[in-house]
Amino acid sequence: MVAKKSDPGRDRLYTISELAAELDLTPRTIRFYEEKGLISPRRSAGNHRLYGRRERARLKLVLRGRRFGYTLEEIAEMIGPAEEPLDEVGQIERSLVYGDRTLKEIARRQAELEELKGDIQRVKRKLLTRLQQLKRGRH
Repeated sequence: MVAKKSDPGRDRLYTISELAAELDLTPRTIRFYEEKGLISPRRSAGNHRLYGRRERARLKLVLRGRRFGYTLEEIAEMIGPAEEPLDEVGQIERSLVYGDRTLKEIARRQAELEELKGDIQRVKRKLLTRLQQLKRGRH
């Protein structure tokens, strides 16, 4: 039987300042996510917030969701409540639904941007043609 190596980072607890520095956030942002129920830190004997591996991982999921343009409500629905055990199957299924919805929205926006690009290019050609006409008329 092979003994498992202990992972020193596994049981590591972070203060709010340490976690904020690591994730490039402000402590206020972390407290805000706590108020929204996205994370639930432990408390020290002196009532200081202590963040473990789970809270750190959840914050990373929140940041990824924000980067992808999801609202906090959507992120909360995808990752589930902070107090409940992780339902990875449900989390993946919800994430896939939101991902599909986002991809459709991106495709719609791309089509709108392509149409706008075409309109601007047509106007630009007309303006260049008119500018050349005006310049020839001056000389």
